[in-house]
Amino acid sequence: MAKDQRIINIEHLSKSYGDKKVLDDINLYVREGEFLTLLGPSGCGKTTLLRIIAGFMRPDEGNVQLEGRDLLDTPPHLRPLNTVFQRYALFPHLDVYDNIAFGLKLKKVPEDEIDKRVRKVLKLVAMSDYEDRDVETLSGGQQQRIAIARAIVNQPKVLLLDEPLAALDLKMRKDMQIELKEMHQKLGITFIYVTHDQEEALTLSDTIVVMNEGKIQQVGTPTDIYNEPVNSFVADFIGESNILNGTMLEDKRVSFIGHDFDCVDKGFGENVPVDVVIRPEDIYIKKNTEGEQFTGVVRTCTFKGVHYEMFVDTDSGNELMIQDYNAFEPGTTVGMHIHPGDIQVMKKERVANTYSGTVTGEGKVEFLGAEWECRTDGFEEGEEVEVSVAFGKVDLLDHEDDAVTVGNVVFILYKGDHYHLTVKTEDGEKIWVDTTDVWDKNDFVGIRILPKDIRLSKVQKKDE
Repeated sequence: MAKDQRIINIEHLSKSYGDKKVLDDINLYVREGEFLTLLGPSGCGKTTLLRIIAGFMRPDEGNVQLEGRDLLDTPPHLRPLNTVFQRYALFPHLDVYDNIAFGLKLKKVPEDEIDKRVRKVLKLVAMSDYEDRDVETLSGGQQQRIAIARAIVNQPKVLLLDEPLAALDLKMRKDMQIELKEMHQKLGITFIYVTHDQEEALTLSDTIVVMNEGKIQQVGTPTDIYNEPVNSFVADFIGESNILNGTMLEDKRVSFIGHDFDCVDKGFGENVPVDVVIRPEDIYIKKNTEGEQFTGVVRTCTFKGVHYEMFVDTDSGNELMIQDYNAFEPGTTVGMHIHPGDIQVMKKERVANTYSGTVTGEGKVEFLGAEWECRTDGFEEGEEVEVSVAFGKVDLLDHEDDAVTVGNVVFILYKGDHYHLTVKTEDGEKIWVDTTDVWDKNDFVGIRILPKDIRLSKVQKKDE
């Protein structure tokens, strides 16, 4: 169990590579003895953050403190940290013993102390009989154990692990997860772990930091992250989810998929658009439809080992993923219900695309790095305006011919009866699109908005 005392404090950390901001104002602390995991998709900034802590690169802004002392001006070899890499980085010309002892010899630790410490960590990683072996004769899992042993033999205050299990096969990875957790408990030191594997993060961590596009999305325990996601990205990234559009009718009452449900959430207001998250295992399904909250027809049923995974078309036209120990054959009409405590209501991050724009002439406005046709009645040329476009009023094209601007699909969220896409334009701005068309991540698309679907409004002054 992690202690309350903070060992690492990170404040306003930012880092860019050219025009790409990989870390954007990161604020985070790590408690002494904690197993903290940085979790997110490739390119989210988690490895960059780890490398800054390790001293392999410097941030553009911000600071990192270890036990209250500035860490950024301390060279990597003088920081009381050690790093375990994905590719192990063992010395092929040294045997197991000398690989582990290498750092201690550099520090001129007495030979008897080196021998004592090396044999202790070999026992800890279950490799006691391997000290004379050539490291290239070891399996991937054994090499990873030696890499961990080499890191912890130096008795670091913090152990940094950069996707250390990624190169292992599935069974070995799961075995090593158990061993890592046991090592952490025995050593009692702080672990900062980087992974893109959600199951790994949930299995190992005291605290999970979910990251996306250089920003922290949520910090919490594995239970908090899974059961109480703060936004649709976290809900979609951590495990399987049904993420649906809803309306908060009043405290503890929410409407979605064409029905009203009791829930436990409050404080959203009345008749407010929200996102609703239902985990697949939290939807109860029965062959008897009488007295159930809603009904549907099973479309597919797939055995997944522990449970069956079914996709059900509900009576409102939405599709739900359901996981149950019992199989319901395709074509079966079923009844379903959801308990109030299993409904997670989240604030919508946005309800429309909104931008700052400039009227460039009669019937023309500039935003998203392009000039668009729209109604400009009541606005003057050169006037700054607020531009609003509904998600469902953006057309995506598979060609540039009729497009005003172009971009790439960077995120896809299925909402039960449509897809909610995030598209990044050439200028790096984002536009969100509701569509029933199927697109893939990284697809290059043309973007078109009809003049009648672009809404302009006066810019509100701060004192108004």
